[in-house]
Amino acid sequence: MHDAVAAAVRIVRESGLPNSTDAMFTTLEGEWDEVMDVVRRATEAAGRYGSRVSLVLKADIRPGHAGELTGKVERLEKALGDLDG
Repeated sequence: MHDAVAAAVRIVRESGLPNSTDAMFTTLEGEWDEVMDVVRRATEAAGRYGSRVSLVLKADIRPGHAGELTGKVERLEKALGDLDG
């Protein structure tokens, strides 16, 4: 399974869009059309390794906001720091 996941993540990383990958998910940030194109290509890449692909898609759509992939985490870390200080 890791080869299929690696193929999909490679597509995401090569897209140039802000992204992060953890043990369970890959998060991608960008405009709707460009993100969906990357999702389609990553799904196709994973599909070359078997007869089906399972895809979980969650969208946080906030027009006029960018940089939230890191911004949300930075605000969380600041809030945690405020609690400690």
